[in-house]
Amino acid sequence: MEDRVTELESNYRNIDQKSTLEILTDINNEDKTVAYAVQSAIPQIEKLCETIFEKLDAGGRLFYIGAGTSGRLGIVDASECPPTYGVPHGMVVGIIAGGDGAIRKAVEFAEDDVNLAWNDLNEHKISSDDVVVGIAASGSTPYVVNGLVDCTNNGIITGCITCNNHSKLAGVADYPVEVVVGPEYITGSTRMKSGTAQKLVLNMITTTVMIKLGRIHDNKMVDMQLSNNKLVDRGIRMIRSQINVSDAEARQLLQLHGSVREALASTKR
Repeated sequence: MEDRVTELESNYRNIDQKSTLEILTDINNEDKTVAYAVQSAIPQIEKLCETIFEKLDAGGRLFYIGAGTSGRLGIVDASECPPTYGVPHGMVVGIIAGGDGAIRKAVEFAEDDVNLAWNDLNEHKISSDDVVVGIAASGSTPYVVNGLVDCTNNGIITGCITCNNHSKLAGVADYPVEVVVGPEYITGSTRMKSGTAQKLVLNMITTTVMIKLGRIHDNKMVDMQLSNNKLVDRGIRMIRSQINVSDAEARQLLQLHGSVREALASTKR
């Protein structure tokens, strides 16, 4: 464990004696480095995105598997795809070690179960049509590592997001993404910079793939679900920006067709 960058001693000492301003400034200075670490990994992220796009474009699904913070981040990213892009629930699936209860409360030793991930994936009838991305800051979580090994043994393409170089996880993934952000402000607290890096990469993956799948028109979320007044108002503004109509006319089109995409398409028929 001592060789892992994510476990190295913090660059800051006696932080328990610092002022609030000093702590906040130090954390912010560390966070500023994360985007540059992600930038270095863009060639790896590109390869993973292309593979995910090919699978989803052919009707497959994207699965994230992880434990703790990493698992929660995967679930957040997956859960935001249907309302943002109008894709079906189940196209992008987040799975956390220990089940849904682990989203709020840690389940002891779930991440150490070497068979659990494959069992969890099989509940979704995983197949070679799909792609599985393991998320683990350390790159050594047994739940994730063995889950990818089982996927490979069953002909399923895999990727990973980790924050250590040359990890076990990267070694078993077809398309590894390694974002090395360095020691954490609090030694070993990978919910901090490592978690931020993972979230940035997840944002990049699903945003890029959904754009390539045609779920964005220009720079607009034309397939978003109209699930609250804010999103309805946004939809009205999108329609007005594309065609010369009043607010009332745009609202009527949106109510009639149920989506921005269909409302805009109706004016071209």
